Amino acid sequence: MTHTPSAGPPAPPVPKGVPVPAPGHTGSPPVPGSLPSGDRSAPPPGTPPRRSAWSETTARLRAAATTEPGKLRIIGAVLAALVVAFGAVTAFEIADRASAADDVVGRSQPLSADAASIYRSLADADTAAASGFLAGAQEPAEVRERYRKDIANASRLLVKAAANTDGSSESGHYIAALNEQLPRYTGLVERARANNRLGLPLGGAYLRYANQQMTSELLPAAQKLYEAETSRLDGDHDDARLWPLLSLVVGVAALGGLFVAQRRNYRRTNRVFNHGLLAATAASTVVLLWLAVGHTVARAELDNARAHGQESLKVLNDARINSLKARANENLTLVARGAVLTADGKSDKYETDYKAGMDRLSTALGRAESLADDGAGLDPVTAAAGAVSEWRTRHKSAGDTDKAGDYEGALAKVIGGEDSTGQSFDRVDTALEQALAHEQAEFTRSAEDGRGALTGLPVGAAVLAVLGAVGAVVGIGRRLSEYR
Repeated sequence: MTHTPSAGPPAPPVPKGVPVPAPGHTGSPPVPGSLPSGDRSAPPPGTPPRRSAWSETTARLRAAATTEPGKLRIIGAVLAALVVAFGAVTAFEIADRASAADDVVGRSQPLSADAASIYRSLADADTAAASGFLAGAQEPAEVRERYRKDIANASRLLVKAAANTDGSSESGHYIAALNEQLPRYTGLVERARANNRLGLPLGGAYLRYANQQMTSELLPAAQKLYEAETSRLDGDHDDARLWPLLSLVVGVAALGGLFVAQRRNYRRTNRVFNHGLLAATAASTVVLLWLAVGHTVARAELDNARAHGQESLKVLNDARINSLKARANENLTLVARGAVLTADGKSDKYETDYKAGMDRLSTALGRAESLADDGAGLDPVTAAAGAVSEWRTRHKSAGDTDKAGDYEGALAKVIGGEDSTGQSFDRVDTALEQALAHEQAEFTRSAEDGRGALTGLPVGAAVLAVLGAVGAVVGIGRRLSEYR
Protein backbone atom coordinates (compact mmCIF):
# COMPACT_ATOMS: atom_id res chain seq x y z
CA MET A 1 0.00 0.00 0.00
CA THR A 2 1.38 3.30 -0.96
CA HIS A 3 0.96 6.38 1.35
CA THR A 4 1.13 9.98 0.31
CA PRO A 5 3.95 11.85 2.09
CA SER A 6 2.76 13.93 4.99
CA ALA A 7 2.91 17.72 4.44
CA GLY A 8 3.04 18.54 8.08
CA PRO A 9 0.48 20.32 10.15
CA PRO A 10 -1.69 22.83 8.33
CA ALA A 11 -0.52 26.53 8.27
CA PRO A 12 -2.28 28.92 10.59
CA PRO A 13 -4.82 31.20 8.99
CA VAL A 14 -3.46 34.52 7.69
CA PRO A 15 -5.02 37.58 9.35
CA LYS A 16 -7.23 39.71 7.16
CA GLY A 17 -5.36 42.56 5.49
CA VAL A 18 -1.91 40.98 5.78
CA PRO A 19 -0.39 40.19 2.37
CA VAL A 20 0.33 36.54 1.66
CA PRO A 21 3.91 35.81 0.61
CA ALA A 22 4.40 34.49 -2.84
CA PRO A 23 5.03 30.78 -3.33
CA GLY A 24 8.63 29.87 -2.69
CA HIS A 25 9.21 32.95 -0.52
CA THR A 26 11.32 31.93 2.44
CA GLY A 27 11.09 35.19 4.42
CA SER A 28 9.14 35.52 7.60
CA PRO A 29 5.57 36.62 7.28
CA PRO A 30 4.97 40.23 8.17
CA VAL A 31 4.01 41.03 11.69
CA PRO A 32 0.36 41.97 11.99
CA GLY A 33 -0.14 45.78 12.30
CA SER A 34 3.26 46.69 10.80
CA LEU A 35 4.10 48.22 7.39
CA PRO A 36 6.29 46.58 4.81
CA SER A 37 9.95 47.27 5.46
CA GLY A 38 10.42 49.03 2.08
CA ASP A 39 7.71 51.80 2.55
CA ARG A 40 7.43 52.70 6.22
CA SER A 41 6.70 56.44 5.49
CA ALA A 42 3.81 55.96 3.11
CA PRO A 43 0.33 56.74 4.47
CA PRO A 44 -2.12 53.92 4.79
CA PRO A 45 -4.03 53.18 1.62
CA GLY A 46 -7.09 55.38 1.08
CA THR A 47 -5.84 58.33 3.30
CA PRO A 48 -6.02 61.78 1.47
CA PRO A 49 -2.72 63.81 1.36
CA ARG A 50 -2.35 66.55 3.99
CA ARG A 51 -2.17 70.30 2.98
CA SER A 52 -0.50 73.16 4.86
CA ALA A 53 -2.50 75.90 6.57
CA TRP A 54 -1.31 78.41 3.94
CA SER A 55 -2.54 76.19 1.13
CA GLU A 56 -5.87 75.71 2.87
CA THR A 57 -6.29 79.48 3.36
CA THR A 58 -5.26 80.27 -0.22
CA ALA A 59 -7.65 77.72 -1.60
CA ARG A 60 -10.54 79.08 0.46
CA LEU A 61 -9.78 82.68 -0.59
CA ARG A 62 -9.54 81.64 -4.22
CA ALA A 63 -12.85 79.87 -3.93
CA ALA A 64 -14.44 82.86 -2.21
CA ALA A 65 -13.09 85.26 -4.86
CA THR A 66 -14.99 83.45 -7.54
CA THR A 67 -18.29 84.35 -5.92
CA GLU A 68 -19.96 87.71 -6.40
CA PRO A 69 -19.74 88.70 -2.70
CA GLY A 70 -16.05 87.85 -2.72
CA LYS A 71 -15.46 89.93 -5.82
CA LEU A 72 -17.31 92.85 -4.27
CA ARG A 73 -15.17 92.70 -1.15
CA ILE A 74 -12.01 92.79 -3.27
CA ILE A 75 -13.35 95.71 -5.33
CA GLY A 76 -14.22 97.63 -2.17
CA ALA A 77 -10.77 97.09 -0.67
CA VAL A 78 -9.02 98.19 -3.88
CA LEU A 79 -11.15 101.32 -4.26
CA ALA A 80 -10.65 102.34 -0.63
CA ALA A 81 -6.88 101.82 -0.96
CA LEU A 82 -6.71 103.88 -4.17
CA VAL A 83 -8.67 106.80 -2.71
CA VAL A 84 -6.63 106.81 0.52
CA ALA A 85 -3.37 106.57 -1.44
CA PHE A 86 -4.47 109.51 -3.60
CA GLY A 87 -5.15 111.67 -0.57
CA ALA A 88 -1.94 110.65 1.20
CA VAL A 89 0.31 111.26 -1.82
CA THR A 90 -1.39 114.59 -2.54
CA ALA A 91 -1.01 115.73 1.06
CA PHE A 92 2.68 114.78 1.07
CA GLU A 93 3.61 116.34 -2.27
CA ILE A 94 1.66 119.57 -1.77
CA ALA A 95 3.00 119.96 1.77
CA ASP A 96 6.49 119.78 0.27
CA ARG A 97 5.62 122.37 -2.42
CA ALA A 98 3.98 124.65 0.15
CA SER A 99 7.05 124.43 2.38
CA ALA A 100 9.29 125.46 -0.53
CA ALA A 101 6.96 128.36 -1.38
CA ASP A 102 7.01 129.42 2.25
CA ASP A 103 10.83 129.37 2.18
CA VAL A 104 10.77 131.60 -0.90
CA VAL A 105 8.65 134.19 0.88
CA GLY A 106 9.97 133.95 4.42
CA ARG A 107 13.57 132.77 4.23
CA SER A 108 15.57 132.62 0.99
CA GLN A 109 14.31 135.82 -0.64
CA PRO A 110 14.71 137.95 2.51
CA LEU A 111 18.21 136.52 2.99
CA SER A 112 19.05 137.30 -0.63
CA ALA A 113 17.78 140.86 -0.15
CA ASP A 114 19.78 141.17 3.09
CA ALA A 115 22.93 139.97 1.30
CA ALA A 116 22.41 142.65 -1.34
CA SER A 117 21.90 145.23 1.42
CA ILE A 118 25.14 144.12 3.09
CA TYR A 119 26.99 144.73 -0.16
CA ARG A 120 25.35 148.12 -0.68
CA SER A 121 26.05 149.20 2.91
CA LEU A 122 29.73 148.26 2.65
CA ALA A 123 30.15 149.97 -0.71
CA ASP A 124 28.33 153.09 0.51
CA ALA A 125 30.44 153.16 3.68
CA ASP A 126 33.58 153.15 1.52
CA THR A 127 32.15 155.98 -0.56
CA ALA A 128 31.27 158.00 2.54
CA ALA A 129 34.73 157.46 4.01
CA ALA A 130 36.36 158.81 0.84
CA SER A 131 33.94 161.76 0.69
CA GLY A 132 34.66 162.64 4.32
CA PHE A 133 38.40 162.47 3.73
CA LEU A 134 38.17 164.81 0.74
CA ALA A 135 36.24 167.32 2.82
CA GLY A 136 39.37 167.95 4.87
CA ALA A 137 40.25 167.82 8.54
CA GLN A 138 36.74 168.80 9.61
CA GLU A 139 34.67 165.96 8.20
CA PRO A 140 31.00 166.97 7.65
CA ALA A 141 28.72 165.53 10.32
CA GLU A 142 26.20 164.19 7.78
CA VAL A 143 28.95 162.30 5.92
CA ARG A 144 30.30 160.76 9.11
CA GLU A 145 26.77 159.80 10.20
CA ARG A 146 26.16 158.17 6.83
CA TYR A 147 29.32 156.10 7.26
CA ARG A 148 28.32 155.11 10.78
CA LYS A 149 24.85 154.00 9.70
CA ASP A 150 26.25 151.96 6.81
CA ILE A 151 28.67 150.08 9.08
CA ALA A 152 25.96 149.53 11.71
CA ASN A 153 23.51 148.26 9.09
CA ALA A 154 26.06 145.86 7.61
CA SER A 155 26.92 144.52 11.08
CA ARG A 156 23.26 144.05 11.99
CA LEU A 157 22.47 142.23 8.76
CA LEU A 158 25.51 139.98 9.20
CA VAL A 159 24.26 138.96 12.63
CA LYS A 160 20.80 138.27 11.19
CA ALA A 161 22.22 136.25 8.31
CA ALA A 162 24.42 134.21 10.67
CA ALA A 163 21.39 133.37 12.83
CA ASN A 164 19.52 131.99 9.79
CA THR A 165 22.42 130.19 8.11
CA ASP A 166 24.28 127.00 8.90
CA GLY A 167 27.83 127.91 9.90
CA SER A 168 29.28 125.01 7.89
CA SER A 169 27.54 126.09 4.67
CA GLU A 170 29.01 128.19 1.89
CA SER A 171 27.10 131.26 3.08
CA GLY A 172 28.29 130.68 6.64
CA HIS A 173 31.90 130.77 5.42
CA TYR A 174 31.42 134.14 3.73
CA ILE A 175 29.61 135.59 6.74
CA ALA A 176 32.50 134.56 8.98
CA ALA A 177 34.99 136.19 6.59
CA LEU A 178 33.01 139.44 6.57
CA ASN A 179 32.75 139.50 10.35
CA GLU A 180 36.51 139.02 10.56
CA GLN A 181 37.49 141.63 7.96
CA LEU A 182 35.03 144.42 8.81
CA PRO A 183 36.75 145.52 12.07
CA ARG A 184 40.08 145.69 10.22
CA TYR A 185 38.58 147.94 7.59
CA THR A 186 37.02 150.32 10.11
CA GLY A 187 40.35 150.47 11.95
CA LEU A 188 42.14 151.56 8.79
CA VAL A 189 39.51 154.22 8.14
CA GLU A 190 39.92 155.64 11.65
CA ARG A 191 43.70 155.80 11.17
CA ALA A 192 43.17 157.66 7.90
CA ARG A 193 40.86 160.14 9.65
CA ALA A 194 43.30 160.67 12.51
CA ASN A 195 46.19 161.43 10.16
CA ASN A 196 43.97 163.63 8.00
CA ARG A 197 42.99 165.71 11.03
CA LEU A 198 46.70 166.22 11.75
CA GLY A 199 47.34 167.20 8.15
CA LEU A 200 49.64 164.25 7.54
CA PRO A 201 49.79 162.79 4.00
CA LEU A 202 49.91 159.30 5.54
CA GLY A 203 46.14 159.57 5.90
CA GLY A 204 45.68 159.17 2.16
CA ALA A 205 47.78 156.00 2.17
CA TYR A 206 45.66 154.53 4.97
CA LEU A 207 42.48 155.39 3.09
CA ARG A 208 43.76 153.79 -0.12
CA TYR A 209 44.74 150.69 1.85
CA ALA A 210 41.26 150.59 3.43
CA ASN A 211 39.68 150.87 -0.02
CA GLN A 212 41.95 148.10 -1.30
CA GLN A 213 40.81 145.83 1.54
CA MET A 214 37.19 146.73 0.81
CA THR A 215 37.43 146.03 -2.93
CA SER A 216 39.64 142.93 -2.71
CA GLU A 217 38.24 141.17 0.38
CA LEU A 218 35.02 142.58 1.83
CA LEU A 219 33.06 143.31 -1.32
CA PRO A 220 34.01 140.02 -3.07
CA ALA A 221 32.90 138.09 0.03
CA ALA A 222 29.65 140.06 0.12
CA GLN A 223 29.15 139.40 -3.60
CA LYS A 224 29.63 135.65 -3.11
CA LEU A 225 27.25 135.71 -0.16
CA TYR A 226 24.64 137.39 -2.35
CA GLU A 227 25.18 134.84 -5.12
CA ALA A 228 24.91 131.92 -2.68
CA GLU A 229 21.67 133.22 -1.20
CA THR A 230 20.28 133.96 -4.65
CA SER A 231 21.14 130.40 -5.70
CA ARG A 232 19.28 129.08 -2.66
CA LEU A 233 16.31 131.26 -3.62
CA ASP A 234 16.34 129.78 -7.13
CA GLY A 235 16.43 126.27 -5.66
CA ASP A 236 13.45 126.92 -3.37
CA HIS A 237 11.58 128.52 -6.27
CA ASP A 238 12.18 125.48 -8.50
CA ASP A 239 11.10 123.09 -5.71
CA ALA A 240 7.85 124.99 -5.22
CA ARG A 241 7.08 124.88 -8.98
CA LEU A 242 7.56 121.12 -9.45
CA TRP A 243 4.44 119.43 -10.80
CA PRO A 244 2.97 116.83 -8.39
CA LEU A 245 3.02 114.13 -11.07
CA LEU A 246 2.63 111.18 -8.70
CA SER A 247 -0.47 112.72 -7.13
CA LEU A 248 -2.00 113.35 -10.53
CA VAL A 249 -1.31 109.78 -11.69
CA VAL A 250 -2.76 108.21 -8.54
CA GLY A 251 -5.77 110.54 -8.71
CA VAL A 252 -6.54 109.55 -12.29
CA ALA A 253 -6.14 105.87 -11.32
CA ALA A 254 -8.55 106.30 -8.39
CA LEU A 255 -11.18 107.99 -10.56
CA GLY A 256 -10.73 105.32 -13.22
CA GLY A 257 -11.25 102.58 -10.67
CA LEU A 258 -14.39 104.24 -9.32
CA PHE A 259 -15.77 104.64 -12.84
CA VAL A 260 -15.16 100.97 -13.69
CA ALA A 261 -16.76 99.85 -10.41
CA GLN A 262 -19.89 101.94 -11.03
CA ARG A 263 -20.14 100.75 -14.61
CA ARG A 264 -19.89 97.14 -13.42
CA ASN A 265 -22.56 97.82 -10.81
CA TYR A 266 -24.87 99.32 -13.43
CA ARG A 267 -24.45 96.42 -15.84
CA ARG A 268 -25.21 93.82 -13.16
CA THR A 269 -28.06 95.60 -11.32
CA ASN A 270 -29.35 98.09 -13.89
CA ARG A 271 -29.13 100.78 -11.18
CA VAL A 272 -27.75 104.08 -12.38
CA PHE A 273 -26.33 105.36 -9.09
CA ASN A 274 -24.66 103.87 -6.05
CA HIS A 275 -24.69 106.65 -3.48
CA GLY A 276 -21.53 105.51 -1.71
CA LEU A 277 -19.49 105.15 -4.89
CA LEU A 278 -20.92 108.42 -6.18
CA ALA A 279 -19.78 110.19 -2.99
CA ALA A 280 -16.31 108.68 -3.33
CA THR A 281 -16.13 109.84 -6.95
CA ALA A 282 -17.21 113.36 -6.01
CA ALA A 283 -14.62 113.59 -3.22
CA SER A 284 -11.81 112.33 -5.48
CA THR A 285 -12.85 114.71 -8.27
CA VAL A 286 -12.77 117.68 -5.91
CA VAL A 287 -9.28 116.76 -4.71
CA LEU A 288 -7.99 116.29 -8.26
CA LEU A 289 -9.44 119.59 -9.48
CA TRP A 290 -8.20 121.42 -6.38
CA LEU A 291 -4.76 119.92 -6.91
CA ALA A 292 -4.58 120.82 -10.61
CA VAL A 293 -6.01 124.33 -10.31
CA GLY A 294 -4.26 125.22 -7.05
CA HIS A 295 -0.84 124.16 -8.23
CA THR A 296 -1.33 125.82 -11.63
CA VAL A 297 -2.17 129.13 -9.93
CA ALA A 298 0.74 128.78 -7.50
CA ARG A 299 3.13 128.01 -10.34
CA ALA A 300 1.90 131.00 -12.37
CA GLU A 301 2.26 133.40 -9.44
CA LEU A 302 5.74 132.12 -8.59
CA ASP A 303 6.75 132.51 -12.23
CA ASN A 304 5.41 136.06 -12.15
CA ALA A 305 7.37 136.75 -8.97
CA ARG A 306 10.54 135.55 -10.65
CA ALA A 307 10.00 137.31 -13.98
CA HIS A 308 8.70 140.66 -12.71
CA GLY A 309 10.23 140.78 -9.24
CA GLN A 310 13.29 138.65 -8.71
CA GLU A 311 14.93 139.38 -12.07
CA SER A 312 14.27 143.11 -11.73
CA LEU A 313 15.61 143.10 -8.19
CA LYS A 314 18.82 141.44 -9.33
CA VAL A 315 19.37 143.94 -12.14
CA LEU A 316 18.58 146.92 -9.91
CA ASN A 317 20.87 145.64 -7.17
CA ASP A 318 23.66 145.32 -9.72
CA ALA A 319 22.97 148.85 -10.94
CA ARG A 320 23.09 150.31 -7.45
CA ILE A 321 26.28 148.42 -6.60
CA ASN A 322 27.96 149.74 -9.76
CA SER A 323 26.88 153.27 -8.95
CA LEU A 324 28.42 152.98 -5.48
CA LYS A 325 31.65 151.59 -6.89
CA ALA A 326 31.81 154.36 -9.47
CA ARG A 327 31.30 157.00 -6.78
CA ALA A 328 34.01 155.52 -4.55
CA ASN A 329 36.48 155.41 -7.47
CA GLU A 330 35.58 158.98 -8.42
CA ASN A 331 36.43 160.17 -4.90
CA LEU A 332 39.64 158.13 -4.78
CA THR A 333 40.74 159.72 -8.06
CA LEU A 334 41.11 163.00 -6.16
CA VAL A 335 42.54 161.31 -3.05
CA ALA A 336 45.29 159.44 -4.92
CA ARG A 337 45.90 162.21 -7.50
CA GLY A 338 47.53 159.86 -9.98
CA ALA A 339 49.57 157.88 -7.44
CA VAL A 340 47.90 154.56 -8.33
CA LEU A 341 48.14 153.41 -11.94
CA THR A 342 46.68 150.53 -13.93
CA ALA A 343 48.69 147.34 -14.49
CA ASP A 344 50.16 148.68 -17.73
CA GLY A 345 51.25 151.90 -15.97
CA LYS A 346 49.58 154.15 -18.52
CA SER A 347 46.36 155.32 -16.83
CA ASP A 348 44.99 156.33 -13.46
CA LYS A 349 43.54 153.17 -11.89
CA TYR A 350 40.64 154.84 -10.11
CA GLU A 351 39.62 156.89 -13.16
CA THR A 352 39.67 153.73 -15.29
CA ASP A 353 37.58 151.84 -12.73
CA TYR A 354 35.15 154.75 -12.55
CA LYS A 355 34.52 154.66 -16.31
CA ALA A 356 34.07 150.88 -16.30
CA GLY A 357 31.60 151.14 -13.41
CA MET A 358 29.57 153.83 -15.15
CA ASP A 359 29.38 151.72 -18.31
CA ARG A 360 28.07 148.74 -16.32
CA LEU A 361 25.61 151.05 -14.55
CA SER A 362 24.19 152.31 -17.86
CA THR A 363 23.88 148.74 -19.17
CA ALA A 364 22.06 147.61 -16.03
CA LEU A 365 19.66 150.55 -16.19
CA GLY A 366 18.83 149.76 -19.82
CA ARG A 367 17.96 146.20 -18.87
CA ALA A 368 15.94 147.40 -15.87
CA GLU A 369 13.88 149.60 -18.18
CA SER A 370 13.07 146.61 -20.39
CA LEU A 371 11.99 144.55 -17.35
CA ALA A 372 9.77 147.25 -15.83
CA ASP A 373 6.14 146.32 -16.50
CA ASP A 374 4.34 149.39 -15.17
CA GLY A 375 4.79 153.10 -14.74
CA ALA A 376 5.58 152.85 -11.03
CA GLY A 377 8.56 150.66 -11.83
CA LEU A 378 9.68 152.44 -14.99
CA ASP A 379 9.63 156.06 -13.77
CA PRO A 380 12.41 155.77 -11.14
CA VAL A 381 14.60 153.79 -13.56
CA THR A 382 14.17 156.51 -16.20
CA ALA A 383 15.03 159.14 -13.59
CA ALA A 384 18.17 157.20 -12.62
CA ALA A 385 19.25 156.98 -16.27
CA GLY A 386 18.86 160.76 -16.64
CA ALA A 387 20.88 161.37 -13.48
CA VAL A 388 23.64 159.07 -14.79
CA SER A 389 23.91 161.15 -17.96
CA GLU A 390 24.12 164.31 -15.85
CA TRP A 391 26.74 162.64 -13.63
CA ARG A 392 28.97 161.84 -16.59
CA THR A 393 28.83 165.46 -17.81
CA ARG A 394 29.68 166.89 -14.40
CA HIS A 395 32.49 164.36 -13.88
CA LYS A 396 34.11 165.40 -17.15
CA SER A 397 33.89 169.04 -16.10
CA ALA A 398 35.52 168.23 -12.75
CA GLY A 399 38.28 166.27 -14.50
CA ASP A 400 39.00 169.13 -16.87
CA THR A 401 39.21 171.54 -13.94
CA ASP A 402 41.64 169.26 -12.10
CA LYS A 403 43.84 168.87 -15.18
CA ALA A 404 43.93 172.66 -15.48
CA GLY A 405 45.57 172.75 -12.03
CA ASP A 406 42.54 173.90 -10.05
CA TYR A 407 42.32 171.12 -7.46
CA GLU A 408 40.02 173.03 -5.12
CA GLY A 409 37.65 173.82 -8.00
CA ALA A 410 37.60 170.17 -9.03
CA LEU A 411 36.97 169.15 -5.43
CA ALA A 412 33.97 171.48 -5.23
CA LYS A 413 32.53 169.96 -8.40
CA VAL A 414 32.83 166.45 -6.90
CA ILE A 415 31.78 166.85 -3.25
CA GLY A 416 30.12 170.25 -3.32
CA GLY A 417 26.42 170.94 -2.89
CA GLU A 418 24.81 172.24 -6.07
CA ASP A 419 25.77 171.04 -9.56
CA SER A 420 28.26 168.49 -8.19
CA THR A 421 28.76 164.87 -9.13
CA GLY A 422 27.81 164.02 -5.56
CA GLN A 423 24.38 165.54 -6.15
CA SER A 424 23.98 163.44 -9.32
CA PHE A 425 25.06 160.31 -7.47
CA ASP A 426 22.48 160.99 -4.74
CA ARG A 427 19.76 161.29 -7.39
CA VAL A 428 20.79 157.99 -8.95
CA ASP A 429 20.86 156.26 -5.57
CA THR A 430 17.48 157.67 -4.51
CA ALA A 431 15.83 156.64 -7.78
CA LEU A 432 17.27 153.13 -7.59
CA GLU A 433 16.10 152.80 -4.00
CA GLN A 434 12.55 153.67 -5.09
CA ALA A 435 12.70 151.18 -7.95
CA LEU A 436 13.99 148.45 -5.63
CA ALA A 437 11.20 149.10 -3.13
CA HIS A 438 8.58 148.82 -5.89
CA GLU A 439 10.00 145.57 -7.32
CA GLN A 440 10.37 144.10 -3.84
CA ALA A 441 6.68 144.76 -3.21
CA GLU A 442 5.82 143.17 -6.58
CA PHE A 443 7.84 140.07 -5.75
CA THR A 444 6.41 139.69 -2.27
CA ARG A 445 2.82 140.08 -3.48
CA SER A 446 3.17 137.49 -6.26
CA ALA A 447 5.10 135.02 -4.10
CA GLU A 448 2.55 135.27 -1.28
CA ASP A 449 -0.28 134.71 -3.79
CA GLY A 450 1.52 131.61 -5.02
CA ARG A 451 1.95 130.31 -1.50
CA GLY A 452 -1.68 131.11 -0.70
CA ALA A 453 -2.92 129.03 -3.63
CA LEU A 454 -1.58 125.92 -1.86
CA THR A 455 -2.93 126.80 1.57
CA GLY A 456 -5.29 124.17 2.98
CA LEU A 457 -4.77 121.72 0.12
CA PRO A 458 -2.77 119.08 2.08
CA VAL A 459 -5.31 118.93 4.92
CA GLY A 460 -8.27 119.15 2.55
CA ALA A 461 -6.93 116.32 0.40
CA ALA A 462 -6.46 114.08 3.44
CA VAL A 463 -9.96 114.74 4.80
CA LEU A 464 -11.66 114.26 1.43
CA ALA A 465 -9.69 111.07 0.83
CA VAL A 466 -10.93 109.59 4.10
CA LEU A 467 -14.51 110.56 3.23
CA GLY A 468 -14.10 109.08 -0.24
CA ALA A 469 -12.76 105.80 1.14
CA VAL A 470 -15.67 105.58 3.58
CA GLY A 471 -18.08 106.25 0.72
CA ALA A 472 -16.53 103.47 -1.38
CA VAL A 473 -16.76 100.99 1.50
CA VAL A 474 -20.36 101.97 2.27
CA GLY A 475 -21.33 101.70 -1.40
CA ILE A 476 -19.86 98.22 -1.75
CA GLY A 477 -21.38 97.23 1.60
CA ARG A 478 -24.79 98.20 0.31
CA ARG A 479 -24.39 95.72 -2.56
CA LEU A 480 -23.09 93.03 -0.21
CA SER A 481 -26.19 93.37 1.98
CA GLU A 482 -28.29 92.12 -0.93
CA TYR A 483 -26.64 88.72 -0.66
CA ARG A 484 -27.44 88.19 3.02
